[in-house]
Amino acid sequence: MRHRKHNHLLGVKTAHRTSLLANLSCSLIENGRIKTTLAKARALRPTIEKAITLAKKANATDDAAKKVHFRRLAISRLRSKQAVKKLFDELVEQFVNRNGGYTRIYKLAMPRLGDAADMAIIEFVEDAPKKKGKKKKASSKKAAKDKKESTPKASDDSESEDTKEEPEPEALAEESAEQVNEESDVAEEDAGKDDQDSEPETEKEESSYADDSAESGSDDAPEEPEAVVEESAEEASEESDVAEEDAGKDEQDSEPETEKEESSEPKTEEESSKD
Repeated sequence: MRHRKHNHLLGVKTAHRTSLLANLSCSLIENGRIKTTLAKARALRPTIEKAITLAKKANATDDAAKKVHFRRLAISRLRSKQAVKKLFDELVEQFVNRNGGYTRIYKLAMPRLGDAADMAIIEFVEDAPKKKGKKKKASSKKAAKDKKESTPKASDDSESEDTKEEPEPEALAEESAEQVNEESDVAEEDAGKDDQDSEPETEKEESSYADDSAESGSDDAPEEPEAVVEESAEEASEESDVAEEDAGKDEQDSEPETEKEESSEPKTEEESSKD
């Protein structure tokens, strides 16, 4: 029966297919990642994983004959001594602790232009640079642990020095009381200076107020009661004199009028006698 014997034919003959897979395997070993069609990537996975298994067997044995045998089998399948040498000498170390699943396939969203074939990326699951990076991280962790161990000692030394240098609470209380007293003395001195500066100003203001009050007192000072009585009597006498003078003038004005009336009366009698 030929059941499951014709997988990954890729639409080509057997010789073409074997050469194609050998070339793809060599490219993947040299670059670590390649971009191809999804069908070719799925056909490449079993071929390259079988070659990695041969490299792991050669690395696990101590028999030189078996190592040569596994290497020759890989050369017959991959058809490149340089690729086989890199796989057996360098890349095999990162697959020692893995039991299968040495490659990973990513499907790409954009198809290929022209025939719209599905594209994919195939790569090794682990590579040598990542392993070296892990070693560096481990060394950095060790350095961090050493720093953590050294920091408690330094902190203990600093705490002991602080305890030695820390003064007693009584001394601290005395120092704080002295500082408070000094601050109060300085505040009192500042207040005394302010009072001294303000006294001349108040004296000047008082003197100015006194001068103003003296001037206004000289002008508007009230006279004694006796002088007020005398002035009122003089005013009353003056008013009476003025009233008498007015009355005399009125009498003098009234006398000529009476004389005129008297002179007019005899004329009328003479005129009446003539008539």
